[in-house]
Amino acid sequence: MAKQDRVIKEIKEFLKEDTRGLTIQDLSKLTKVSRITTTIALAKLEGAELIDVRSIGKYKLHYLKKK
Repeated sequence: MAKQDRVIKEIKEFLKEDTRGLTIQDLSKLTKVSRITTTIALAKLEGAELIDVRSIGKYKLHYLKKK
C-alpha cells in the first residue's frame, strides 16, 4: 500500500471516530506524517466528495460526509 493510500485510510478512520471535526494539524499528528502530506490527502478526499470542510476563523475543520 502506498504511503498516500495509507494516510487517506487513516484519516477516514479518525474522522469517523471524531465527529467534532479535525484540523490539518490534528490529523497530521494523528497520522504521524507532515502537514503537506495531510493536506494532499485531504484534497483528494474533498475532491472525491467524501469529506466536508468548514472554516472557523483561520482554522478549517474536516468532517466525514454522512451517507
